[in-house]
Amino acid sequence: MSVEQRAAARGMLQKGETGLPAEAQRAGFDELFAERPLGADVTLAERTLGGVRALDVRVEGANSAGVILYLHGGGYVVGSARTGANLAAPLSRLSGVPAVSLDYRLAPEHQFPAGIHDALAAYRELVDSGQNVVIAADSAGGGLALATLLSARAEGLPMPAGVVLFSPWADAALTGPSIDTRGEYDPLFNRPIMEEYAAMYLGGADAADELASPLGADLKGLPPLLVQVGSAEVLLDDALRLVARAAEQEVDVSLDVVAGAPHVFQYFAGFLPEADEALERAATFIKHRLASVL
Repeated sequence: MSVEQRAAARGMLQKGETGLPAEAQRAGFDELFAERPLGADVTLAERTLGGVRALDVRVEGANSAGVILYLHGGGYVVGSARTGANLAAPLSRLSGVPAVSLDYRLAPEHQFPAGIHDALAAYRELVDSGQNVVIAADSAGGGLALATLLSARAEGLPMPAGVVLFSPWADAALTGPSIDTRGEYDPLFNRPIMEEYAAMYLGGADAADELASPLGADLKGLPPLLVQVGSAEVLLDDALRLVARAAEQEVDVSLDVVAGAPHVFQYFAGFLPEADEALERAATFIKHRLASVL
């Protein structure tokens, strides 16, 4: 990816306004992401998992054993199973593994920990049915994925084969230095925007709760993690600190940092070579992790 391509990618994004109602934010997000073409080889089918609405992301030829459970991003406030399908579909296509994208409940109507309960219920149904699972997620979905792992561990459920995290938001308390130092560089987010999302999600709950900020949790016993992040984002330190903490606690973890790339740069697949390469690496990780448990 050239310097010019990185700058062009960042230039395609812009910071949102604070103070907008959740419905207005969702409409704007959906306008950008909910109608993106997924490819002629993709069919979406509505279903439920653990009583939670979801979409089966059916890619022709993706019939390997196992399943990808995808948790979309959006600050816990915006996004949907359909926006999550934008990344679930290429992961399924490249790995050959079927995917399902979850429509977990959103804040502020459904605040912490409602989304965690939904993700755990969906995960429980998959493992109870005998499925081998890899969880993949972006942004707030990454924090939700980690909270789901902690909740599953507490309930004695088996861990997934692995977890892929794109630009995870793992610290609702916003204590990472990059929240401030990268605010001008990040084309999407700054501290006021992240604080607004955190307030809407937490609804007064303690941001230090390990399910709200799993970065501070005991991570021992978690499955192998693959974390990908761009350097041009306020959540850079969430990813770096998560990887360091996981390594210190004997969790297998891999980290990809792409210089100059924006938040969830994998959305730029087909435009940025590094986005395509990142998805390829994630798909290889998924295949290898599922092969290890079969």
